[in-house]
Amino acid sequence: MADALLKVENLTVNYGAICALRGVSFEVTEGEIITLIGANGAGKTTTLHAVSNIIKKNSGVVFFDGKDIRSTPPDRIVAAGLVQVPEGRRIFANLSVRDNLEMGAYSRRDPIREDMEKVFNIFPRLKERIRQIAGTLSGGEQQMLAMGRALMARPRLLLLDEPSMGLAPILVDEIFSVIKGINETGTTVLLVEQNAYKALALASRAYILETGEIIKSGKAADLLKDEAVKAAYLGG
Repeated sequence: MADALLKVENLTVNYGAICALRGVSFEVTEGEIITLIGANGAGKTTTLHAVSNIIKKNSGVVFFDGKDIRSTPPDRIVAAGLVQVPEGRRIFANLSVRDNLEMGAYSRRDPIREDMEKVFNIFPRLKERIRQIAGTLSGGEQQMLAMGRALMARPRLLLLDEPSMGLAPILVDEIFSVIKGINETGTTVLLVEQNAYKALALASRAYILETGEIIKSGKAADLLKDEAVKAAYLGG
């Protein structure tokens, strides 16, 4: 495998007396789509937050593009190209679609017009609603806006936390198609997703988290056929 764009080693996170992550290690190579799957409470979101330095790690090391980012503030991590789309979208509900997209580029000092047009090419509905207050968008449109806002930061690695949550099946298909397209244009993706079947069908490799530990990993296509994975996560 080529040198990892993201390398996580022995990550441990405690919430008081509760151990949320125990020695989690994984890698994401440039150009891949990697998925992290597991049940509610398995530690998926905690993993992303720890990687992005949104929460404190008790131990472990995170390397991004070969650099130790343990002490790097979250805004500097974004500026370096590691950008997260949070669970629940977390858009700025009282601002317009345009304002939300511009907020995604807050760390940049170069022109952003071309990037905004790229976002509109991916999500034409956002262009139609450019002046609309974000809180009045549908759930699917808000997810598009959250992803578009992240793309405005020009990520090298996009962390996606439950992008299909709460969406109608037809919109889930659309969002997963967009994720594939974003990856094909050169952005590496780390996908956290409860829809295990969709995630494994899209990804090249996968890691399975259970109660804060990675219990299995491998090629996504192989895990789709794994009987234990089917029974636990695919309803088979």
